[in-house]
Order: sequence, then structure tokens, then C-alpha cells
Amino acid sequence: MNTLFLDAAFSKQTERPPVWMMRQAGRFMPEYWEIKNKYSFLEMCKTPEIAADVTMLPVDLLGIDAAILFSDILVTGEAMGGDLSFTQGIGPKFANPVRTLKDVEALEVDVLDRLQYVADAIKVIQQRLNGSIPLIGFAGAPFTVMSYLVEGGSSKDFKLTKLLMHNQPEVAHKLLAKIAKVTADYLNLQIAAGVNAIQIFDSWALALSWNDYQEFSHRYIQEIIANLNRKDIPVISFCKGSSVFAPIMAEAKPDVISVDWNADLLNIKNSLPAGIAVQGNLDPHILYADKPVIKKEILRLFERMRGQNGFIFNLGHGIMPDIPFDNVKYAIEVIKEFKY
Repeated sequence: MNTLFLDAAFSKQTERPPVWMMRQAGRFMPEYWEIKNKYSFLEMCKTPEIAADVTMLPVDLLGIDAAILFSDILVTGEAMGGDLSFTQGIGPKFANPVRTLKDVEALEVDVLDRLQYVADAIKVIQQRLNGSIPLIGFAGAPFTVMSYLVEGGSSKDFKLTKLLMHNQPEVAHKLLAKIAKVTADYLNLQIAAGVNAIQIFDSWALALSWNDYQEFSHRYIQEIIANLNRKDIPVISFCKGSSVFAPIMAEAKPDVISVDWNADLLNIKNSLPAGIAVQGNLDPHILYADKPVIKKEILRLFERMRGQNGFIFNLGHGIMPDIPFDNVKYAIEVIKEFKY
């Protein structure tokens, strides 16, 4: 296996930074749309062969150093009892939002049988990868999953979620505790099925104040990581807001902190305990730019991180759907040509 990604995740020396990109199997690829036009998003997630097809696209077309399972962060919310649907141009919706203690109590936690399709997909993907590169599994962090369950979908201001947290904190904590249990079980299911690494996505953590992040996000991520069967499996913690929250994130003892593009990556790395790697943190908007600009910005980041063990190249967030495929491919070529 090309262990470049795993070596960097465990802060070992590598000859160049490994590369994978969040949303690398996504809507910027024509080949993705050839599949997407035939199936609904949830059908793609729930059919192991199709999930494997999509997972393999960036492996075959881009030559990245790690694959990431094709799935969605909200499958845990659905398994617990959420009525989940995805609508083109609108995104995810829960038709039965969770807003009262009764709603929270109705959610189930022994739901692994409903997520077996993810384990089945992992087995198919690993057969296809055939030991060539590592496979990353993932889950949504409790706060982010809670926000979708409470809001009933995406939100700009998270007003209902914050009202629940501030007016009925005991209800919010009951909900978060249930999601955390399901998430730890689900990630252990993925590890048992054969993933080589785990990433926890707290996509909306940036909505939280410092104190609220500690109370309503960090403590549950800490609990999840503590309950993982993580021998030889690096754990990556990502949130939008990691440039602010990295010192707290480190307390949960992940192997890697994935950093958004608002921070200087070396400053973040130097502020973390020894042995925690960093992942990031190119602004994905740079991939819209002309190729000389893309190259200049990647090399600027690499020169900044020169001599650092424990650095995985990634974007500060996911690839946008209308970024030219050719620009993404070029960026990966630039990265793979670089040598420390």
C-alpha cells in the first residue's frame, strides 16, 4: 500500500505531502453526473456497488493518495429515525424535525443494522482498491448532525438549534449524547469493515461561540474519539472554525486536525501538542484561478510547511461543484511533483 497518507497522519517523515481533497468524488466531475442522473443521492449512498463506483472516481481519474468513502454525514440521523430526503438545489431535509424532549426520546440508538449498507460498501471499495491506497471512513459530529435534525435541513443562522441549546440545554445534551453514541458505534462499524482512517466532520462548528463549542461540540467529539477502536487507525478531526478551535480540538486527542483556510497552517501546527498532524488548508476558491496561480499558492503553502512531519495537503473545506476538473487534476500533479 502507498502509506504516504497514513505516515503523515501519524506524524512520520514523508518525501512529499500526501494529497486528498474533501468532496473529491463530487459534482465537479462529469463522471459523477453520469451516475447521479440515474439514481437519487440516497440510492447512491445505500447501494454498495454504486457507492464504490463513486468512491473510485478520484482514485482512477486524479491519482490521489487516499480514497474517502462515498456517503453522507446525515445517515446517522436517518438511522435514528429522521425522515431524510435530498432535493436538487435545496439539499437535505428532515421532514420530522427534533425540537422537544418527546422528539428526542423517540430517537433510537441501537441502529447499526440500519447502517450495514455502509459496511457493505466499505468491503466492496477495499476489494477495488486492492491495497493500493488507504480508505478514509467518516461521520458527522454530533453538533452538526443535531443542527440538521433540529432545523429540519440546512440553516444560515442555526436559530432553532441555538434556542434549544440556550433555553433547554438538558434536552440538547440528551440529543447530543444519543447522536454521540450512534456515531461512535457507526465509526467502529466502519473500522471493523476495513477503513484505514477516520474523519469526523463538524461542518457547522463555526456557528458556535468558544464556550458553546466546548459544551455542545467538543465534549461529545472527545467522547467519540475515546470510544473508537483506533489501533493503527488515524483519527482526523475537522471543523469549519478549526483555525479558532484547534487548541480545544487537540484536547480530544485526534491524530490529525484538519484546518480551514483562515489560519496560517504552520502557526497552528506549532501551537499543537507534539504528535498531532495538520491537514489543509488551501482555500478551495484558488482552484477556480489560472494554473500559474494554483501552482504558486500550493508551493507557497509547501514552502511554509517545509521540514514539518505530519502534514497532509487538503483544502480548507470541500471542492465546489463548478470548479473545473482540469484545475483539480493540475493541482494534484503539482503536489505529486513536489519533493521536500
